[in-house]
Amino acid sequence: MFDIDHWREIFQSINKNKLRTILSGFTIAFAIMLFTILFGIGNGLRNTFQSQFAGDSMYSIYLWASKTTKPYKGLQSGRPIQLRNDDIDFIIDNYDSKLSGITPKIDKRLQAVYKGEQDTYQVTAVYPDVQKMEQAEIESGRFISLLDLQQRNKVVSIGRLVEQDLFGQLSALGKNITIDGISYKVIGTFSDPGGSNDERIIYAPFTTIQRLYGNTDELGSVTLSYNPNLNVNQAISFSNNLTKALKEKHGVAPSDQGAIRLFNMAEVNRDTSNFMLVLNLIILFIGIGTLIAGIIGISNIMVYIVRERTKELGIRKALGATPRSIISMIMMESILITAIAGYVGLLIGTGVLKSLGTSLEQYFITNPSVNTGVVIGATIILIIAGTIAGYLPAKRAARIKPIDALNDN
Repeated sequence: MFDIDHWREIFQSINKNKLRTILSGFTIAFAIMLFTILFGIGNGLRNTFQSQFAGDSMYSIYLWASKTTKPYKGLQSGRPIQLRNDDIDFIIDNYDSKLSGITPKIDKRLQAVYKGEQDTYQVTAVYPDVQKMEQAEIESGRFISLLDLQQRNKVVSIGRLVEQDLFGQLSALGKNITIDGISYKVIGTFSDPGGSNDERIIYAPFTTIQRLYGNTDELGSVTLSYNPNLNVNQAISFSNNLTKALKEKHGVAPSDQGAIRLFNMAEVNRDTSNFMLVLNLIILFIGIGTLIAGIIGISNIMVYIVRERTKELGIRKALGATPRSIISMIMMESILITAIAGYVGLLIGTGVLKSLGTSLEQYFITNPSVNTGVVIGATIILIIAGTIAGYLPAKRAARIKPIDALNDN
């Protein structure tokens, strides 16, 4: 295999038959290129789905209330439903084993001021569990704590971009900012994988905001996360039962779809998984078809190559070449061409994906790329196919008698 003369003969054969080599290589390179692009586009679609929910726990359930759309038990339609603190207690008391976290929320757009800098941000009153639900990462200090809730402390945890806007290069930790005319101490800063919008949020203790704005037990919405041990169907069943129980608690008709609203990420997970399964099967089917076309192409070319070189092989045998050396030479040439062409196809395919880049985002394809290992695996399959394709006709050619080979037309 590492005989210099043997490899010299292989390169001489390739150089002597440039057109044949180019045709063989083109078939393989095109198959790998198409395979790479298809899988890259599939990964781009997967990235788009994942980015839509970046920063939100895949186990989250969002709950809010509106007006009734149907009369029920003597009550008229159009009646506003208000979620309150006792709804949180109700959910915890009845579904604690199904939960891994829960927080009520009150959202407000308020002006924040630090010395000469000011801007308007979303101020959200929450429980500490929201950090896990939003996948927020602490950059400095800490997040809202249970003690802050109990003592109704005037403290806030601010997003990375809020700190950047108001404090520039300075650290916000430990400093006081004024929000809607009220002073709060910054106890921490955080980053969020959801992007710039989620990093321009200011989190405050729920009890503090509830007391300062209305001093009632009303809340805006509820976010909870279900137990990760629940499968998708169990999680959906849980949210359906929760909706039914809350409707009964608030005197809402079971068929009323407007009064108590709930969005369960489990349904998104299920739908996304089903879509990606179908998409992957389609891409796999097309990819396999492409590889089969490449295998057929290289097989046909190798049969033609051996047939074309019958006289040459006869001369080699007449000069003392063994059948094994003839078979080895043809197979190594096949492997060399397949490997190089496969690598070229990989480079072209990844180059096309990179050049398209952001231009595909309008088609919901984000950062199209492909796992190099997958493409290498496909190339290895073609190399094996090329080896087999070269071996069978080479073995037949190695058996031919030199006189018959020389008389071949």
